[in-house]
Amino acid sequence: MATDKIMVDDEEIAGVELSKEEKKRLKRQEKKLKKFGLKDESKMGKMELFFYRMEKRRKIKKKKRVSRSVAGDISLFILLCLFGLFSAYPLVYSFCAAFKPLAELFIYPPKLFFQNPTLDNFKDLSMLLEDSWVPFSRYFFNTIWITLAGTVGHVIIASMAAYPLAKHKFPGSTVIFSMVVYSLMFAAQVTATPRYIIFSSIGFIDTQWAIIIPAFAYSLGLYLMKQFMQDIPMELIESAKIDGANEFQIYWKIVMPLVKPAWLTLIILLFQQLWNNDGGTYIYSEQLKPLSYALNQIVSGGVARTGTASAVMLIMMIVPITVFVLSQSQIIETMAHSGMK
Repeated sequence: MATDKIMVDDEEIAGVELSKEEKKRLKRQEKKLKKFGLKDESKMGKMELFFYRMEKRRKIKKKKRVSRSVAGDISLFILLCLFGLFSAYPLVYSFCAAFKPLAELFIYPPKLFFQNPTLDNFKDLSMLLEDSWVPFSRYFFNTIWITLAGTVGHVIIASMAAYPLAKHKFPGSTVIFSMVVYSLMFAAQVTATPRYIIFSSIGFIDTQWAIIIPAFAYSLGLYLMKQFMQDIPMELIESAKIDGANEFQIYWKIVMPLVKPAWLTLIILLFQQLWNNDGGTYIYSEQLKPLSYALNQIVSGGVARTGTASAVMLIMMIVPITVFVLSQSQIIETMAHSGMK
């Protein structure tokens, strides 16, 4: 049996007044949408609809729960607590050791918590730093400069290099990315000698650029950014081009906010690496050395400086741990997207 097509004119419908029953039904639907935090997708543009659906999927993932028994939940909780205590033990011990007097540091078997807390270790550390002919503030400024310049530069360069590899096809793109992946297999010790020869020939030896420039070429960052950018749909980029956005505007205003977990992870990883770099291989001038070098020199004073060494360890731990705690959820999300463990 053939069916006739019904032609509907939107303008005619727009002019028709709704009945009381239809108005009540419409109000009920609007209340349901507000109650569950939903919006009318038919009234959204392409970009607004994309971001709205991403946020909705994120909320759904949070609400998902694996079906387990109460005994399974308790067992999992106990197991996670044991792993958490095992991981936290070195941190707690390092914190307590910084406030232990020298006599407590050599007690056997060693005790986790201090009995007579003292600040003598930090006082001794400040006295040793005051005796140095290079001010402590100079070491600290060198570390801040190296860490910030290397981290910010790497995030910008890695993201700009990853964008064309992820969202554009050009001759040699596969070969370039394969070289990036293969470079992850080489340890720093393998490239130390050729890197020193190159830096010596271009005049980077005994300058802070010998630490900052290699940070720009951190291949793991490029790999993470490329893996994250691949998940961005091309429809979003094409709609931005239709609206008149150029490549840089798409990269900076659309792609970078969407890959925020990736570049936050890079900041944490590279920040920790540069913060602990002592520059001993390339920097020889005392006024250019970072803070970690000065603290390591103090620690190497022998058994008498064991307490000072504990204070140094705590100081060097505080900043990287703080940065990691503030952004740990972004690291987990990045590793899940990139397929790394």
